[in-house]
Amino acid sequence: MAPRVVVLISGTGSNLQALIDAINSGELQAEIPLVISNRSKVFGLERAERAGIPTKVLALKPYTTAGKTRNQYDEDLAQLIGAAKPDLVVLAGFMHILSPSFLDQFPSTPLINLHPALPGQFDGAKAIERAFEAYQSGQIKHTGVMVHRVIQEVDGGEPLLVREVEIKPEDDLAALQERIHSVEHKLLVQGTAMVLQEEEAKKRSAVSS
Repeated sequence: MAPRVVVLISGTGSNLQALIDAINSGELQAEIPLVISNRSKVFGLERAERAGIPTKVLALKPYTTAGKTRNQYDEDLAQLIGAAKPDLVVLAGFMHILSPSFLDQFPSTPLINLHPALPGQFDGAKAIERAFEAYQSGQIKHTGVMVHRVIQEVDGGEPLLVREVEIKPEDDLAALQERIHSVEHKLLVQGTAMVLQEEEAKKRSAVSS
């Protein structure tokens, strides 16, 4: 049975598509039993549906409107993910900061995130835009992409894979974004495969010991 990867998205889902394509080509040995978005009517949901993957939308706004807390939202999100029995949870452009009440629900299930910046640089939102501005002002010479473990600190978890990305003098923001996205798609597939292999090795070791 292929390992189960639940994917969380918030937007167009190009990184989700990279995972779907890698699974379909045999490059990635996994299945995606569920895609969850915290925003409705985003293209990523359509990508999942076209691939025959079940989807759920769980938005924060109805919770806050009803006077519920972010922790209540996170607990429900964790329950939804847990019901899919994932071997790995992948945040692929998921624009929601997860609380300890969420993370505590997955003590042994790995969670990884893709972030378009190097470790310790431009944590949080609009990382590409901030890197581009920093390059223009002479503060940096290049940027990058990383796959890292998810902890409470935003984009502060252990980096698993890191790639530098060149910023060219003739680049505009759109050109840099395109170059970064092309690296993201490859790195997320590689990071997903690496973590699944690590988990499989742990299971084998536990059985043999």
